[in-house]
Amino acid sequence: MVSNDSDKALVVFEGKQIRRIWHDKQWFFSVVDVIAALTDSVDAKDYWYRLKKREIESSGVELSTFCRQLKLMSSDGKKYLTDCADTKSIFRIIQSIPSKKAEPFKLWLAKVGYERVQEIQDPELAQKRMKELYRAKGYSDEWIEKRVRGIAVRQELTDEWRNRKVDENVEFAILTNEISKATFNKTVEEYKEFKNLKKQNLRDHMNDLELIFTMLGEKVTSEITKTKDSQGFKQCEDSAKKGGKVAGNARKDAEKEIGKPIVSDENYLSEPEKVKRKRLK
Repeated sequence: MVSNDSDKALVVFEGKQIRRIWHDKQWFFSVVDVIAALTDSVDAKDYWYRLKKREIESSGVELSTFCRQLKLMSSDGKKYLTDCADTKSIFRIIQSIPSKKAEPFKLWLAKVGYERVQEIQDPELAQKRMKELYRAKGYSDEWIEKRVRGIAVRQELTDEWRNRKVDENVEFAILTNEISKATFNKTVEEYKEFKNLKKQNLRDHMNDLELIFTMLGEKVTSEITKTKDSQGFKQCEDSAKKGGKVAGNARKDAEKEIGKPIVSDENYLSEPEKVKRKRLK
């Protein structure tokens, strides 16, 4: 089973982002990202090509045999099949890379690989690490509690979709947009544009109420999906529209009572959430 949780699919080694994906109960890392981190190469793909060629000529070892082709998110926002390797295989590959960073990278790799195993055994540890990460980014405890709860609700929903034969690579995004449109009158991309975001995670730039109504739409969708035993994309799409509509109606009622829109164009790009929260009190 492949999982590509966006909150964990990127890890950082000495300022360089390395994509990873959870597959067959272990982490697989992007080989070209590892090469970029270790070599500072301007063209990691070309370096990987030449490395494979050099290794087979010198030792007869085909480094590609240590890899799996898995879909990872690219800079254009789309997923492509990419050479990936698990921790053990990455250790073998970097033996062929002359780099002073190899030893500290091995220690780092062992750590980030082991953390996931710990989190599976103790889910509360994963939440603790997530909260610490958000605190370090300048979010308040009040916001963090809602964000973490929202992640759990989202996971519950995607698990339902996955079990009901919905295509994770294409249809998850379509269903998410249906909920968003019904809840906020905006697709995810329209919402990001409204907030002046590009590659940033939209939910990391939502305020408390936006998070709450996002959560409501997804939770109700999950309950409708289970109650109606929706199967396949079309039935799940119908449930998504209904769940989003419930949240959308609740949002409109709240806006009437509050006297202002729930949907905000504010983001936390230039001012951390915790600072903005204090300033607006």
